[in-house]
Amino acid sequence: MTYFIDRRPNAKHKSAVNRQRFLERYRKHIKRSVEEAVNRRSITDMERGEKISIPAKDISEPVFQHGPGGARNVVSPGNKEFVAGDKIRRPSGQGGSGSGEGGASNQGEGVDEFAFTLSREEFLEFVFDGLELPHLQRKPLKSLEEVKMVRAGLSRDGVPSRISITRSMREAYARRIALRAPIKRALKEAQEALEAEERKDSVLRNPARVVELKAEIDRLEKRIAGVPFIDTYDLRYHQLSAQPQPSNQAVMFCVMDVSGSMTQNHKDIAKRFFLLLYLFLEKHYEKVELVFVRHHTAAREVSEEEFFYSRETGGTIVSSALNLVNKIIEKRYPVGQWNLYVAQASNGDNWDDDSNICRDLLIKHLMPQLQYYAYVEITPHDHQSLWHEYESVVDEFSERFAMRQIVEASDIYPVFRELFKRRLSQS
Repeated sequence: MTYFIDRRPNAKHKSAVNRQRFLERYRKHIKRSVEEAVNRRSITDMERGEKISIPAKDISEPVFQHGPGGARNVVSPGNKEFVAGDKIRRPSGQGGSGSGEGGASNQGEGVDEFAFTLSREEFLEFVFDGLELPHLQRKPLKSLEEVKMVRAGLSRDGVPSRISITRSMREAYARRIALRAPIKRALKEAQEALEAEERKDSVLRNPARVVELKAEIDRLEKRIAGVPFIDTYDLRYHQLSAQPQPSNQAVMFCVMDVSGSMTQNHKDIAKRFFLLLYLFLEKHYEKVELVFVRHHTAAREVSEEEFFYSRETGGTIVSSALNLVNKIIEKRYPVGQWNLYVAQASNGDNWDDDSNICRDLLIKHLMPQLQYYAYVEITPHDHQSLWHEYESVVDEFSERFAMRQIVEASDIYPVFRELFKRRLSQS
């Protein structure tokens, strides 16, 4: 029988393997609890873990137990009341067998749930389960610096950690055969000559020849035994070479309206949406760059801190932001080397004659370069001209342009999941 022992260290005497098995088994319950937790807490509070409760009835395990009938022999250590042969009265069956703690009480309280705590990493794993950057593509080489070490044959020189045991033993076996073959042939000839000499009559036998042949056989056997099992000449090592890899790098442009029509509540919801997006990208993609663009009548590329917390305000010209995004792409992010994404948050307000300019910018310049464009409009009111112009963009780029409406903070997470849910097929 083969035994597999997992000796991976776990912090605080916990079993990581069993925990992962448990999380996978009760994934449906945990995911529902995580979604409820997301709706309760603020987005800025997303980085801590969460205490999850699962109904005890859902984690019960089937067990084998003795039925009410039949005859059984029971040994009770420390028994002072009965001796062998005594009959024990069958329990009357009174009392419940519920899973609560403590039985009957005047407190009216009990425990009927199994509770445990998810770590930050586990919590974010469930929050972003099933999400991805849509239409992520393999791009041509960005530079020769992005390489992957791959095996490139064998060599006689290398470090012990890269030794090829199979090939080294094969070389050693071939060498032993090659070195021993002529010696074995000579040994066989000497043994046959000795047998022929010993078969002769004592009168015809040459004692000196017998001694000579025995000495030769002994010498040849020592030569065969002296061939080493493995030699440094036999060793072979895996050779590694740097192979350039296609780039799957992506850049996400975060565009937010900070005009005077955006109330503080609108800005707070937009910030929460982008914070959720930031956590999502940080969790799943190491090579995703973020570009933050704020706009009112003019657009500026800003830092992450300024994007979320600056109090700058003004009028509204959305096309200024789209023009700036297009310029940044041309200057820093060539289409052939980067996967390009844009996420825009606005309340839908725009300068009267600017919405059609935004539509033309998207259709003629931006969308042909982008993998995906997500637009969220934060307003409880009817849609304005910007939304209606964007609808014509959806008609032309339905697979890569999506827009949703957010009314209140509780809509952020469902809308986010809808915008970035995993597609079964990627173009």
